[in-house]
Amino acid sequence: MSICIGIRREDKSVWERRTPIIPEHVRVLREKYGLEVWVQPSETRVFSDEEFAQAGARVTEDISPCPIIFGVKEIPPHLLEPHHTYVFFSHVIKGQEYNMPMLAALLEKKCQLIDYEKVTDEHGRRLIFFGRHAGMAGMIDTLWAAGVRLNWHNQPTPFRDLRRAHEYASLAEAQEAIAAAGRRIATEGLPEYISPFVIGFAGYGNVYRGASAIANLLPVEEVAPADLPLLFEPYFPERHKIFTVVFKEEHTVEPLAPDAHFDLQDYYQHPEKYRSVFAQYLPYLMILMNCIYWEPKYPRLVTKAALKEAYHKQMLETERLTFPRPAVIGDISCDIEGAIEVTAKCTEPDSPVFVYDTKKDAIMDGPYGGSGPLIMAVDILPSQLPRESSEYFSGVLLDYIPAIAQADYTVDFDALDLPPEIKRAVIVHHGALTPNYRYLQKYLPH
Repeated sequence: MSICIGIRREDKSVWERRTPIIPEHVRVLREKYGLEVWVQPSETRVFSDEEFAQAGARVTEDISPCPIIFGVKEIPPHLLEPHHTYVFFSHVIKGQEYNMPMLAALLEKKCQLIDYEKVTDEHGRRLIFFGRHAGMAGMIDTLWAAGVRLNWHNQPTPFRDLRRAHEYASLAEAQEAIAAAGRRIATEGLPEYISPFVIGFAGYGNVYRGASAIANLLPVEEVAPADLPLLFEPYFPERHKIFTVVFKEEHTVEPLAPDAHFDLQDYYQHPEKYRSVFAQYLPYLMILMNCIYWEPKYPRLVTKAALKEAYHKQMLETERLTFPRPAVIGDISCDIEGAIEVTAKCTEPDSPVFVYDTKKDAIMDGPYGGSGPLIMAVDILPSQLPRESSEYFSGVLLDYIPAIAQADYTVDFDALDLPPEIKRAVIVHHGALTPNYRYLQKYLPH
């Protein structure tokens, strides 16, 4: 009898249209590896039930006979089947309170949990991710946000013709629209009031690479953080290009000890010995893209106090009239009150932004009004590029599916025969936390 794996219907958000395995790869799993694939029907999934059926999948509501079930986002606790192996983004590794009931249910029902986020190589680098497409969608949404924000302030730019990522039929259509805006900037220029136009990227990983791939469709020139003040020295600023700048840890923090020097590994191991110095860059950035991984042990990238001070000082500026910066913060990482302290909530693709009013210390819905930046804080950005992101993700996952499907999960964890990349991602086995994840016990409900 052939091994059966299931693909569940995503139900966390009405915007979630991705799938972990695409029909083309269902056919490969069936024909090359002899695996049966059962798929729950879905009216929203970007690939239709018919496409899965034509690829040889069994489309059925009940996938519980499959001992291994693949998904994208979290699974409601009451839908978890005892003794099953689940593979999805669980969002539990930081002890996220809202997912502890789900983790508790996985333990109680003697399940296995494999988390894509922890599939890494021997150096700890992630191997299966949607990060690049999160960066792409986040950059598209943020450029749209800049367009509506500036247009409302009577500063029309080529960005005003852009749409949100989910409103384009494909990634290629979005890319062409942004490239067209770039051509207009190169020929017509931007208003002097918002020039020089600088996009800052905090982070340099997969998310950054996706975001920068979109930004690079514009006429860009990269500068170093230390050179930002030089852009603002000419009386007639550069108007026919966009400047980009990448911030690494060495630019965003400094040691508390006056005689100490920045050391990356020391910062990772002892972040309490460092403080944020990022506020110095805020007045130069029209757009800030937050692409960093953050935990509470690290200093914040942007605080409320820093934004208030930046806006207050710029309002008093008399030498040259400029638009208050940053105008938009694209918080792709989207940690609530995290690296970007004013990210007070996550947003949805149809309403992706809110205003942080620096005078009122409050958030306001919508892209208009308020004295402060727009915050783009969509937490399911790749779902806005569902076909392209699913194709990429499934292509990487495909190499690991046969081993995941054929493993004997009845043995002890030490004897579990999985590729090391996958075994590092096993958070729960036989209803118990595996050695690397026992720290999560303190976050579970008692």
